[in-house]
Amino acid sequence: MSAVRLRERMLPTRMSRIALVTPEAALDAVLAEVAAAGVVELEPVDAGGRPAGERGSGTARMRSGAVREQGVAAYRGWCPERERAPLAARIAPLGGALVPLPRPAGVDPPTLLVPAGPVGRSVAPLVGTYGTVPYADVDPSVLAGVAYVVMFGMMFADAGHGLVLVAIAVALRLHPPRRWPALRDAWLFIAGAGLAGTLFGVLFGECFGPTGLPALWLEPLAEPVRLLTAGVAVGAVLLAAAFAVGVVNRWREGSVRLALYAPSGVAGAAVFLGLGCVAAGFYAGAVPVTVTGAAVAGCGLLLAAVGLHAAAGGGGAAVAQTAVQLFDLVVRIGANVVSFARLAAFGLTHAALGGLVWVATADLWHRGGGWVAAAAVVFLAGNTVTFGLEALVAGVQALRLEYYELFSRVFETTGRPFRPWRGDPGPGPGSEEVLP
Repeated sequence: MSAVRLRERMLPTRMSRIALVTPEAALDAVLAEVAAAGVVELEPVDAGGRPAGERGSGTARMRSGAVREQGVAAYRGWCPERERAPLAARIAPLGGALVPLPRPAGVDPPTLLVPAGPVGRSVAPLVGTYGTVPYADVDPSVLAGVAYVVMFGMMFADAGHGLVLVAIAVALRLHPPRRWPALRDAWLFIAGAGLAGTLFGVLFGECFGPTGLPALWLEPLAEPVRLLTAGVAVGAVLLAAAFAVGVVNRWREGSVRLALYAPSGVAGAAVFLGLGCVAAGFYAGAVPVTVTGAAVAGCGLLLAAVGLHAAAGGGGAAVAQTAVQLFDLVVRIGANVVSFARLAAFGLTHAALGGLVWVATADLWHRGGGWVAAAAVVFLAGNTVTFGLEALVAGVQALRLEYYELFSRVFETTGRPFRPWRGDPGPGPGSEEVLP
């Protein structure tokens, strides 16, 4: 994959600050072409020259929001770089022009993300629900999707239930519900979550409960401590990836200095890595690893202190504020790592519920006679309830870990979505525009 193609997949579309200029006599025709193209976000103004905001939603209001002087009408706005030349060619015969402008200081362009293929479209709502990716930041949608699928699968660890979820995803792909057409794009994401649940179910020996499938790795109820350790380890890996993306984003948002001193940049990553080495060295009895980890964590805290003190404005009050924030940084890292123990906790819950249903089913089955039918009912009803409950719980908990533990390091703020002007709204209730 070329560097240009990789950039298009990982970063928001490049935006140009432009001025749309046209003779007043051709204003309606030029606006019609711009609306048909749907690639320009225009900024109409009111009578005092101030931004009119939503006043520019329709053609009549957009027409009244132009800046006029000596028979010329103009607007400022944003346009994707790749669309600027084609649109300029469309409006040139009408007398219109797109004039490049310098980007205003301190103003970020709106964000336009173009999901890459079916995978990108299926996982895009994960980030979109959290907020708009800032214009300067890397779009973590695909990485977030992978992290979510892994976390969901570890909590929803049952091969049978996972395959049922895959079947539901395939059904959504083949027969998307008319009331929720967006689910058609989500089918691949749902299928991935189901496959992850199936994989962890095989590793844990769970298939509609402990029905005899041999565990390839461990049995959750027999080795809970080992499972808890694995959950925390998975969380540590995901946090490390979040810090890596955070470092890149801080560098793109500001400079090397911001990337170096920010708690979600190199400074925070060093504290995280150092504390991890301290814990590993202490557990393994490796003194050199412990000492090295302490040194790395100390360097990270020093870098963070410099950045926090500068942001606080200096002085005695800034020292106290910096001390509190450093303490919070360390506590948050520890709490975030431990929070991933829920991956194991809810995996244990799933295994316990599956085991309960299976024990009840087996007991009724062994009684024979009419109890066999009762066993079938218990098995089906119990697994249906377990499937629904655990899918909901695992889905919510994975989302919680994604947003609070991971995205808090990836993003410092959110951006503003690109809203191209498309003219008058389509026919329907409330679509008629009424001028004030």
